[in-house]
Amino acid sequence: MSAADESGGRAQELRQMAREMDQAAERAADPEQRKRLEDKARRLREQSEQASSMGGGDIYPPQ
Repeated sequence: MSAADESGGRAQELRQMAREMDQAAERAADPEQRKRLEDKARRLREQSEQASSMGGGDIYPPQ
């Protein structure tokens, strides 16, 4: 498995976790818990975007 494949798999895993956090936030009755879950989902989405761009080689300038 190449580094790009691993990064893509990791990005997909992070997106899935973010979806699960969003769903948990929707079910949360406590507003503070809902905000924590939404924040965690946002951070996971940001991490997935970083993993996707690193896997695609976007962080390196063309040579």
